[in-house]
Amino acid sequence: MHNSQRSLLDLAREDLATARKRDPAARSSLEVALLYPGVHALWAHRAAHKLWPKGHRFAARALSPAARNFTGIEIHPAATIGERFFIDPGMGVVIGETAEVGHDVLLFHGVTLGGVSMSPGKRHPTIGNNVLVSTGAKVLGPFKVGDGARIAANAVVLKEIPEKATAVGVPARVVRIAGEKTNFVGNVDQVSVTDPVQKELEAINSRLAWLENYLDKKHHQDAAEQSDATPTEETQPRKESQHEAV
Repeated sequence: MHNSQRSLLDLAREDLATARKRDPAARSSLEVALLYPGVHALWAHRAAHKLWPKGHRFAARALSPAARNFTGIEIHPAATIGERFFIDPGMGVVIGETAEVGHDVLLFHGVTLGGVSMSPGKRHPTIGNNVLVSTGAKVLGPFKVGDGARIAANAVVLKEIPEKATAVGVPARVVRIAGEKTNFVGNVDQVSVTDPVQKELEAINSRLAWLENYLDKKHHQDAAEQSDATPTEETQPRKESQHEAV
C-alpha cells in the first residue's frame, strides 16, 4: 500500500514532528524521542520492515518481539505503515502481518488490527488515510476502512467502513458524517459519537415513559369516575327509617 522509499532518518524526523503536533503533552522532540513508546515501536517497525523484503526475516522477527517487550506494542514486520502515523500512548496495540495502514493515521492504546482466519493470504484490515481508531477498538478481518473514517472506543469492526463514516458499538454500526471534513489534529473526540442503537433505545424509553404516564392518568380518572358513580351512605335509603314509618 505505502512502501516509502524515504530514509529511516527522514521518517524518524517526521515521526517526531507528528508526535509533537498531535499530542499536546509533548513538550520537545527530545522528550518524544526518549519517552514515547509509540514512537519507539514505530521506529523499530520501520527498521524491521526494511529488513523483511531483503530476506532478513529472522532478524526482522527478532526485532519485533524485542520492541513489544520494551514498548507493549506489537507490530508484525511485514505490516505496511504509512507516513505520519502516531500511536498514543500505545500500550496493548497489536498490528497483524497483512495489515496495511495509510498516511496520517492515529491509533490509541488497546487497538487491534487483527484477523479472523488462520488461512494464509490477506487476513488483516486495510486502514485508509486520515483514519482515527479509538481506545480499545478491534478491527478484525481483510476489509478496508475508508479514508477519513473514525472507529469509536471499544468498537468491534467486522466489515468494511465507508469513507468519512463513524463506526460505533459491538458489533460496530456505521454512522455517516455527511459533508463533514475530519481534522484529527484538532478533533480526536472519542466520546461524543452518535450511537444509532443508543438513540433508538432512548426513543423507546421516551415512548414507554409517555405510555406509563398516560395509563397512570387514565387509572386515576377511571377511579374518580367510579367513585362519583357509587352512592354514598347519605344518599342511600335508610331501611330502618322506612320500617319505622310503616
